[in-house]
Amino acid sequence: MKAVARRPFLAVMALAIPALSLTAWADEAPEAVVAFAPVPASEVVEADLLFLRRPVIVFADSPADPAFVRQMELLTRYYPQFETRDVILITDTDPANPSALRKKLRPRGFSLVLMDKDWKPMIRKPLPWEGREIINSIDKMPIARTEALERNPAGR
Repeated sequence: MKAVARRPFLAVMALAIPALSLTAWADEAPEAVVAFAPVPASEVVEADLLFLRRPVIVFADSPADPAFVRQMELLTRYYPQFETRDVILITDTDPANPSALRKKLRPRGFSLVLMDKDWKPMIRKPLPWEGREIINSIDKMPIARTEALERNPAGR
């Protein structure tokens, strides 16, 4: 009979302990979480990101370019998936003041350039591209495949 009375007590305690620990941690200041967001090309230094980030660069002659606006809309819902694939989304909409990337890649008008972690251009597109297609292309890249096999060795 004593064992039966203990079960409800243990069940209540099992539910109460995690709730108490969550409320104790709620008083602490949360760490600053940096959300995934586009970065202007003028702020990017290639040497600092080489083999660390995979650039997806969107070039346009103006931030009001309809193709640029459409491309940014298409990419927005895929930000979490880009973040897990170490993507840095770079935008360059100022051809009057060319960035180092604009000088290196020499786009004409709107251009989407997908590069691997070694910062070599893999794919160039003259029109907006769906985020799902970009993610599929990233997953097919040699460095991305190697990373996937390192994370999941059973996938060989």
